[in-house]
Amino acid sequence: MKNGGSMSEITRLIAEPASAVICLFLVWFMIKPYRLTGDTRFLGLPLGFGFMAISHIIAATVAISKEVSWFMLLFRTFSFVFIATTYFFSEMSSKKTQYLWNISISALIVVLIGLSLVVVVAPQSVWENDAGAQIYSRIFMEIFLCYIIVHSIRNHIEKPDPTTIWIPFGFIFLALSQYSFLLFYIDNSFAAFWGAIVFRFVGLIVFLVVAYQTFYRSKECE
Repeated sequence: MKNGGSMSEITRLIAEPASAVICLFLVWFMIKPYRLTGDTRFLGLPLGFGFMAISHIIAATVAISKEVSWFMLLFRTFSFVFIATTYFFSEMSSKKTQYLWNISISALIVVLIGLSLVVVVAPQSVWENDAGAQIYSRIFMEIFLCYIIVHSIRNHIEKPDPTTIWIPFGFIFLALSQYSFLLFYIDNSFAAFWGAIVFRFVGLIVFLVVAYQTFYRSKECE
């Protein structure tokens, strides 16, 4: 078990920075619509994957300092909250909706900052222990990911496109990753840990290919 723990820490030190780099590339691609239009509704996805990148950077240091795991869970959970909020407002185009979107994003950022301060001052007041925090946060992530998957599938059905069909699959792989991590923290199965890492990379690579096809290659063809 000790060797397995060491291997998991070494894997995290490699996999987490690599995941952060992919997420930062996704942010670079996804920020382009906002730069072109100035529409703040296009900030949801880059913010979500930006917070995801931060969570992976923090996760890379967990092997060095266990205290930062609280921040990793917080930023990882909120990354999916931002993405889910983006999908929720995606089909609404009225001025009132724009106003509500701005309020929602601002409120989420304030809540994230507030919870971060709570974690700094009294981390044990948020969760009793690290294992419990890992389990409950993964359950919350699964809930938000299920909403995102359903919404992205519905979007594709309404507007079929050979590229967008891969978006739900990307989120499905991320959901499988979080489910595998949930199993890992429940029964300490290292098969589940390795599965979680593999599913995550498959999901992120799917998003990277879709983002490249959508925001970069399409521009080259113009």
